[in-house]
Amino acid sequence: MATKITPRKSRQPVKKEPTSFMSKLTRFLFKVFLWFFGLSLFFVVLFKFVPVPFTPLMVIRAIENKVAGKEVFFSHDWEPIENISMNLQKAVIASEDGTFLKHNGFDFIAMQKAYKSNERGRRIKGGSTISQQTAKNVFLWQGRSYLRKGLEAYFTVLIEIIWGKERIMEVYLNSIEMGNGVYGAQAATEHWYRKDASSLTPMQAAGIAAILPNPRKYSATSSSSYINRRKAKIVRVMRHVGRIEY
Repeated sequence: MATKITPRKSRQPVKKEPTSFMSKLTRFLFKVFLWFFGLSLFFVVLFKFVPVPFTPLMVIRAIENKVAGKEVFFSHDWEPIENISMNLQKAVIASEDGTFLKHNGFDFIAMQKAYKSNERGRRIKGGSTISQQTAKNVFLWQGRSYLRKGLEAYFTVLIEIIWGKERIMEVYLNSIEMGNGVYGAQAATEHWYRKDASSLTPMQAAGIAAILPNPRKYSATSSSSYINRRKAKIVRVMRHVGRIEY
């Protein structure tokens, strides 16, 4: 009996559904997030051990001076924290962040006070801690957008976990603007007092700390009455800071 062979039907290739725009966007954003997280973690770990060569603010100031036709210059000499006077360390804690050694990067009470004061239209010292200011100065740009504040919080958490208080203070004192074109404790001490950062007296340290709200406007020497009052207040508070143990 003959067997009838039925020819096999060839399988039709399964058509792939076209990738949606939202799916592509999600994958792209996920890749961006991974790259950002990896790079940010790399630089935070790197700067735990390596001096910060320059900050975004230094670049911005240089561009501003170039556009304005002014001389482009900046003075920035990195010094280990052992070479920076304990008086200056106490002075910035007294003037900028009284709970620096106790908080985990954020002073929520100070932030709440600043928020309530802003609602009333008054201007007071902001609620940013030394940790937040360090994160902003080293990794971010100046500004008040929600994006920048969010990134500031992110980097603050990272440096608190990876750097610790002593390294945060060391980077802060070596990176912040302390005069027109003057960055860091050593450059500031040479600029204002013609001496090394290791030999600052309490009043001299208070003079540098007193101008930090606007170091290009105020002067640490031959100061205005406003800055002199700030100096005196900072020196009084410094007496209560006590021994600094990071």
